[in-house]
Amino acid sequence: MDLLCDGLCSQRCKLKILRLNQCNLTTECCSALESALGSTSSHLRELDLSGNDFQDSGVKLLSAGLQKLETLRMSSCGITEEGCASLASALRSNPSYLRTLVLCDNNLHNSGVKLLSAGLGNKHCELETLRLSGCLVSIEGCASLASALRSNPSHLRELDLSYNHPGELDDPLFILNVEHNDECYLKPGLKKYACALTLDPNTAHKNLSLSNNGRTVTWEDDDHLCLPHTERFNDCPRVLCREGLTGCCYWEAECSGKGFHVGVAYKHMSRVGKGHNCLLGCNDKSWSLRLLKHGFLKLSVWHKNERTVIPAPSSSTDRVGVYLNSSQGTLSFYLVYSDTLTHLHTFQSTYTEPLYLAFSVNDYSSVSLC
Repeated sequence: MDLLCDGLCSQRCKLKILRLNQCNLTTECCSALESALGSTSSHLRELDLSGNDFQDSGVKLLSAGLQKLETLRMSSCGITEEGCASLASALRSNPSYLRTLVLCDNNLHNSGVKLLSAGLGNKHCELETLRLSGCLVSIEGCASLASALRSNPSHLRELDLSYNHPGELDDPLFILNVEHNDECYLKPGLKKYACALTLDPNTAHKNLSLSNNGRTVTWEDDDHLCLPHTERFNDCPRVLCREGLTGCCYWEAECSGKGFHVGVAYKHMSRVGKGHNCLLGCNDKSWSLRLLKHGFLKLSVWHKNERTVIPAPSSSTDRVGVYLNSSQGTLSFYLVYSDTLTHLHTFQSTYTEPLYLAFSVNDYSSVSLC
């Protein structure tokens, strides 16, 4: 990061857009980046720091350098109320150049939104787009936003409050997104996106047995008597879920035995043969995490038959979490320890149709949806 920031400070650097999403940036990195942003020679106008868990302390370090930006994306950065105070300062700066602010999937709560609203209502703020999807906002937070819009009504044109519980909100904007606005979306973290899934028996290979109302799949030596079906995997021990997934979806699965593959696939993934077109993660129609247990966890992710090895964690677990945000084009895998998620890998893709949860089960293993 120090080398990158040195380059940004150079008078020869004309870079205007910098994307550092999912780069494991720390608070220390934010300090170096702030220095570059505040440099008189910096031409940077768009910055994406999404998926870096530098939290409020990182935002505070960055805040002084944010005033020259036009677009700032900080989704899933561990920001809370304290970080909102720093961001509100950037909104109130004179002059304020910020036009787009994206803070999705941070636990801002109403208290944080109230601080942002104070900046939004300031006469110097000319923000045009504010995205707060999945930020634990309820009626109280929306009241603060409405008050800010009445105070400074001429600039904001797009407000995203999807995956919150905003209640009724007058729409003085050109675009107001309040989709998925039930009370369940006030849960912190990714569990607000939890979805109920069931495995499709018509897709299950003959050696796979479904139980627990279609939420558990087990490898068995004996072939099951299965009626012929065009959706069934004939040669690979695989099963898909019934439900097509779009938007924001999160689920967890737990394995017993030697291991399994979990991923997503398009509905039309090939069912016949053992070639790459049928193997999970070995083609352009599927993405997967492979978890094998040989006294320790062995992890890898796959897409288009390209493997990325994940370093073995310090402690073992049998549970994984998967988060899909199809509109943002991200698919993320996690290890689950009690209520703590450890990020493993995020695929960035363009998803052109609904995706289906897929399991491949190793010999003498079983997998259950949690």
